[in-house]
Amino acid sequence: MTADHYFSAEPAAPDKRGEIEFSVAGRNYRLTVAAGVFSAGRLDPGTAVLLRKGDLPTAGGTFLDLGCGYGPIACVLAAEAAGATVYAVDVNSRARELTALNATTLGLAMTVAAPDEVPSDVTFDQIWSNPPTHVGKSELHGILERWLPRLAPDGVAWLVINRHLGGDSLHTWLVDGGWEVERMASQKGFRVLKVSRKTD
Repeated sequence: MTADHYFSAEPAAPDKRGEIEFSVAGRNYRLTVAAGVFSAGRLDPGTAVLLRKGDLPTAGGTFLDLGCGYGPIACVLAAEAAGATVYAVDVNSRARELTALNATTLGLAMTVAAPDEVPSDVTFDQIWSNPPTHVGKSELHGILERWLPRLAPDGVAWLVINRHLGGDSLHTWLVDGGWEVERMASQKGFRVLKVSRKTD
């Protein structure tokens, strides 16, 4: 295959840029996008469902946008939760560059980092993610096995998964792995899952 994947660390596609606009919770966002980054043509439908159906934080905390792309989730979290510490993490260097640019343009504070750059002692009150299902099931499971244990004891993760790309099997896998999972919404073929630690 010669086409770039959005999960390439260093995209080979020309850095052709554009802009997209969307609204969440009454706020309007205009973000710079580029080829070689996930869903550069529009706000991904799964991300749109997640931002519409997840319970957006309204106060400070430490939040992670896992697989941030050009930063729509991270920007919404930083805008909605005053004083929050937001980490935007992606393996794709162009995605990180765009997220940092968009945060600066919008006047939002966040830490944009590659996965290995996040300090190991940081835990998260919330993890938000439209995870990369196209990397394959084992790789996807590995990503979640790496990051979900970094939830704070009472933390929650909000995940959106395409039902046709393993949304229900992922739900089952998470439950089998000892997590509490609630399906909070099902819309346009996407499942919104709320994941937390099981309580005794």
